[in-house]
Formats: sequence, structure tokens, C-alpha cells
Amino acid sequence: MIWDKAESYSRGEMISYQNYNLKNTIERIYHKVPYYKGKMDRIGVKPVHIQTIEDLKELPFTVKDDLRKNYPFGLFTVDKEALIRLHASSGTTGKPTVVGYTRKDLELWANLIARLVSMAGGSSKDVAQISFGYGLFTGAFGLHYGLEKVGALVVPASSGNTEKQIMLMKDFGTTILVSTPSYALHMAEVAKQMGINPKTDLSLKLGLFGGEGSTEAMREEIQKSWGILATENYGMSELIGPGVSGECKYLCGMHISEDHFIPEIIDPDTEEVLPEGEEGELVITTITKEALPLIRYRTKDITRLNYEPCKCGRTTVRMSKIQGRTDDMLVIKGVNIFPSQIEEVLLNLKEIGPHYEIILNKKGFLDFVEIRVELADHSLLDSYSNLEALEKKIKHQLKIILGVDAIIKLVEPKTLERFEGKAKRVVDLRNEGRR
Repeated sequence: MIWDKAESYSRGEMISYQNYNLKNTIERIYHKVPYYKGKMDRIGVKPVHIQTIEDLKELPFTVKDDLRKNYPFGLFTVDKEALIRLHASSGTTGKPTVVGYTRKDLELWANLIARLVSMAGGSSKDVAQISFGYGLFTGAFGLHYGLEKVGALVVPASSGNTEKQIMLMKDFGTTILVSTPSYALHMAEVAKQMGINPKTDLSLKLGLFGGEGSTEAMREEIQKSWGILATENYGMSELIGPGVSGECKYLCGMHISEDHFIPEIIDPDTEEVLPEGEEGELVITTITKEALPLIRYRTKDITRLNYEPCKCGRTTVRMSKIQGRTDDMLVIKGVNIFPSQIEEVLLNLKEIGPHYEIILNKKGFLDFVEIRVELADHSLLDSYSNLEALEKKIKHQLKIILGVDAIIKLVEPKTLERFEGKAKRVVDLRNEGRR
């Protein structure tokens, strides 16, 4: 089901709509946000210079640090009295980044979620269990109101208390699960421990997953464990929350709501806009938000765009699965490595489970990486030679993909930490001794 007619606009109709809203947005932020006005004035760009989306490249980028510098309300285009909701994303240091919503923004947000629910196959007949944590994090509330908009029965379970979550799934007849991919895998594991077969004893048919990156191998593991269609959606608090893009049933990329978000792909080093189809950093300009519109926001996420119409009937551009982030890239012995590359290798090996940990450390002046991997079955511990062979196999396959040697440590099943929210897979100890 296509929720909004804009999802099937012709390319000409979409560009006309974007041009109109882009001009209005630039005019508004220039006159309402002194920080943006200063950035534009310093490079000699005025609102009159921005007439079409082709002129986007003339505008300055916005980065997360801009929101921190203007904490809490410095980038807002409306007075605080016009806001009816605040959210914030936690940072590793200092103040969080604060985002706000007017009533119109919240209506827009719910509509964007209704789009991605509908494109994934959800409807008013569904019971949707939200296993994101409720709070300043945008994920749970974003999905909540959008699911209600399509008429689904919403179970705001939040994260944690996994056995109770499984009980609710069974008793309420939950058909849609909303969570991080890693928590979905953990929930399936707990269900089996409770003597419940996720495929046959529950009514689940669809997963709406987000909040962290995942690989195709992880999707396959989730679908195998639950017997569901596992879809991915994308967003971030600074842009609106979840709802920027989502997958249809064909799983061939996430449809971006282009009538609200203009995407670009840039080279993260040169900051030049890349040709269509090339992989680079995703940059988003919001063109319909009231409270906090952002110009050319650098997401740090690596992806590519596909403008070909989809079999589902939508004509909106599709972004591929996030391949990594420019700021979570690991540099080991001069080699650039993304954790997603490691995950892809590990999850294609049937002898090991979906839980792993990447430990970065130093020996003298040299970096090294240790990967702790959980065995899928206790029986594998019975044979030292089989363990040794498996260790060599993992090491070899990682060397082919990564180009560096990794220390592999096989651990017993169910011994690595589980995560109810975003999984923390990487532990960097390289600077521990220098503090």
C-alpha cells in the first residue's frame, strides 16, 4: 500500500516540489537563525542565490557540533512557546544534541512513519510491540505515533525484561516487532530458552528494525530465527527521528521521503558531490520541518543512491544499506576497516552465533584487533582440533576481507554481553595506558 501520493511522483513533479520548499526553507533559516545567517554570509551566499536543488552545493554543511555549539535552542526557527515536544540524543561527551517539534512537525513525523509501516506491509490489522526504550531517544515515540496513525494496536513495551516481552508477544498476538536488530536476535534466543518456538508459537510476521547498523547476514539470521520479513528503516534525531527512509517488501533499498528530505552523496574527504550511484557520505537537507530545519546535514553514514523506480510502484530514491560511518571506521595498521565488514564474515559462518565483540589494543607501538566470537553450540567445545580449525577458518576469511590479521577468541555460547538497545560491539583499549 502506498500511503501518500508523493511517494509515486514523477521525477519532474518531485523536483518542482523540492525546489519550492527548499527556497522557502533557506529564506526562513537565513532570517530566523543568526548562526546560519553568519555561515552563509561568510561564504557570500544569500537566499536569492538558492533557486533550485542544483544550487544546494553552494550552501554550507551542518554538522553535529553545530547543534552542540548552539545548545539548546540556538538553531530553532520558532520560539520555545511554539514547541510541544523536545527530544535529545546522547553524546559521548558534553551536552546532548537537542531537537524540538511543533504540532505540525509531530503530524509530519507520524505521517512519515505511517509511510514506512505501510510500505513494509503493516496495517490497521496489526498488533505492534515497540521494544525500543521510551524517553529522550526518538525511536520509540516516532514509531509509536506512526503505527497508531495507520490504525495498528500499539504495545509500548519499551526495552528490557525480555521474558515478559515474549509473554506479551504470545498473549497479545503481536504481529509487528519494533526494536534494534541485535535486540531482536537476543529476544529470539530468550524465547527458545523459555521453550517457545518463535516461528510457530508466536504470531509475529514483520520486523521494523532500526537504531543501529546491520548487515544482510544479520537480516538473514533474524528472518531465520523468527520466520518474519525483517525490514530496515533509517533516521536520526537531528533530521526528525526514524522516518527518513524505509524498506518495502522487495528489500531493495530504503525509500527516502524526498518531498521532505533532499539527499546528496559526497566524498567525505573532498566534500565534493558525487555522481549518481557512487558510494559516499549521505548528506540531508530538510525542507518541510518547522522547528529545526537543517541545511546539508552530514550524517557520517556511508551509502549510495538509486533513482530507478521500484517494483512496489514508488518512484522515490532509494538508499542502500549503510555500509559504515566515517566516524566509526577503524584504522588498524594503516588499513581502514568498518565493523560491518567483520559482522558480514562472522554471520555467514554456521558454527558461530550472532554475538561478537571487537577489541582494539596495542602491543608496544603496534595496533592489533581481537575478535571474540560466541560458538553456536556447546558441542563444538568437545573437540580441540575442530575449534582450532574453526579459528583458522575465521582468521583466514577475515584476512581476505580486511587485509589484516586478527586474533580470534572463541567463547562459550551465551557468554558475551547482550544489548536491549543499540549494541556496543567495539571496545577500544588502545589509549588506556596513556591516561
